Amino acid sequence: MFTQRFSSTRRGARLARCLAMVELHDWGIPHRSPLSEDAERIVAEFTANAVIHGNAAGRDFELKLTLLQGVLRIEVSDARRERRPALQPHADQAEGGRGLRIVDAVAADWGVTDRVIGKTVWAELTVRTAWAPHVGDGGCRDDFEVLSKL
Repeated sequence: MFTQRFSSTRRGARLARCLAMVELHDWGIPHRSPLSEDAERIVAEFTANAVIHGNAAGRDFELKLTLLQGVLRIEVSDARRERRPALQPHADQAEGGRGLRIVDAVAADWGVTDRVIGKTVWAELTVRTAWAPHVGDGGCRDDFEVLSKL
């Protein structure tokens, strides 16, 4: 299990995503494998949402990764219980709102759980035993711009 708190800033969200990829690599999940890339998309979306929609003055967000038999669980907790994520209807001209559609498409399951203070948004990815790495740049890139253009 990996758990870390981050400042509720864009820099904190980027650092969370980068550290998540390092942790997955340390667990034996190759960088740029389909599982790694799906996890990166989910961490990017959840941490960006925590910074943009779940930010409360003086409160950090928390990233938790758990690798169980057959499942990678990703959790991001923030301090704003009343700002719950929800899938939005498709709108061609919308500037945002596609991130959770991506999560819904790649995750086996996802949802929101209330906490004493705030909420936890979680997703589960199915872990397969054979890794199929993708050819890529090998670096930790900034997905905020990529997600905003989808």
